[in-house]
Amino acid sequence: QVLLVESGGGLVQAGGSLRLSCAASGRTFSNYAMGWFRQAPGKEREFAAAISRSGAGTYFADSVKGRFTISRDNAKNTVYLQMNSLKPEDTAVYYCAALWVAFGGMWSRNPDEYDYWGQGTQVTVSS
Repeated sequence: QVLLVESGGGLVQAGGSLRLSCAASGRTFSNYAMGWFRQAPGKEREFAAAISRSGAGTYFADSVKGRFTISRDNAKNTVYLQMNSLKPEDTAVYYCAALWVAFGGMWSRNPDEYDYWGQGTQVTVSS
């Protein structure tokens, strides 16, 4: 069992920045690729970013590429999502998720493949 707890959401004006954190506890954090997903009202959950279990590989949805960065600190069992140049369309509940992987380079953009989920944190971007 892996417990994930997100924090750092809030209300920000367009063009602003937020940094989300996701603290993990339970099983060995470094055995998991981590992903950030988001879900806006009335829409399906969508992939935003992912990071390999070592942190060497990072992957982004086209909609956030160049504005968001993902990082992790395996010593602190924490993954981060730095969001810059925020737009109103980034408004959503953001979830972190953990995917157990057998090999270091594995990751996924498919939410159905992830094993554990946090409770989500609301990000609201005003225009």
